[in-house]
Amino acid sequence: MNQDAVNQGSVDQQVLDGIATITFEHPLSNSLPGKVLNTLANTIQQLGIQDDVNVIILKSAGDRAFCAGASFDELISIADFETGKEFFSGFARVINAARKCPKLIIGRVQGKAVGGGVGMASAVDYCMATKHAAVKLSELAVGIGPFVVGPAVARKIGTSAMSELAINATEWRSAEWAQQKGLYTEVFESVEEMDAAVDKLAQQLNKSNPEAMSMLKKIFWEGTEDWDELLSQRAAMSGKLVLSDFTVNAINAFKKK
Repeated sequence: MNQDAVNQGSVDQQVLDGIATITFEHPLSNSLPGKVLNTLANTIQQLGIQDDVNVIILKSAGDRAFCAGASFDELISIADFETGKEFFSGFARVINAARKCPKLIIGRVQGKAVGGGVGMASAVDYCMATKHAAVKLSELAVGIGPFVVGPAVARKIGTSAMSELAINATEWRSAEWAQQKGLYTEVFESVEEMDAAVDKLAQQLNKSNPEAMSMLKKIFWEGTEDWDELLSQRAAMSGKLVLSDFTVNAINAFKKK
């Protein structure tokens, strides 16, 4: 295992005049090892209860991939069920933290999103992207399935579009496709145009009634009250599959490409 890859990555937060910005990064296309996932979930939870925060922007570092999903280096190191379930529970904690956060979260997707990255884009309340922000749920191609992120993705784009992504796991869908399905609210030609729109919306929400926004958010997420248990069950499904010979061989083959 590449232990350096597992230990790398970080989550940065900044609060400026009521607007909080969370930035996650990892040198391998902003992939997500467990350490980054847990820090991200904790950061969302903390900012959600801070009185000096009215709105949250979620973004990743760099100008290429938004998020490559699960860390293959960490996946390949999983040797028992409990470790596997715990790793996938990291994605569950991020989605549930975003779901239960009383502040509206704006997503900023500058490039490709894979697996857990699609789940993260689905878990925010309003997501903007550039034309380079293609999406793919690649889990089935490595012997697993988008079990943990599935409820968030299906809630956003519907079961039909989610199943299209999940079944055709090696094909990219364009940012325009993702916008048509409701994952992205707007798709921009450039990062600069997207950032201007993200900032404009954040400033607008920053002046809005915090209580009204919190009540709106609760209404938007009605029907997901069982997700703490549901996503835990889904993490167990992935935790079991990641131990199979099929998945181990598939991930090793994928890493060699």
